[in-house]
Amino acid sequence: MIVRIMGEGQLTLADGRLSELDKLDDELLAEMENGDGPGFRATLQALLAKVRELGEPLPDDSLEPSDLILPSSDATLEDVQEMLSDDGLIPGGA
Repeated sequence: MIVRIMGEGQLTLADGRLSELDKLDDELLAEMENGDGPGFRATLQALLAKVRELGEPLPDDSLEPSDLILPSSDATLEDVQEMLSDDGLIPGGA
């Protein structure tokens, strides 16, 4: 799976690793629904850090279609709300 972090680039991430992101995605969704700005910020940072940890960066000159697009680390709560599906940012979550 190709994951793009807006403003940073793309990473390859094994499909089986998505389940490791589900808990953070669920927490982010709950914090957004509750309007918890500080919690949202911390969880977004943790989610992006986990993607960077689990993923393998693609070369800068590579332009592959992204299977998943995540917001940048400085995205606002409103920016992320516009990107959400019913499952959160990560499709197929619990």
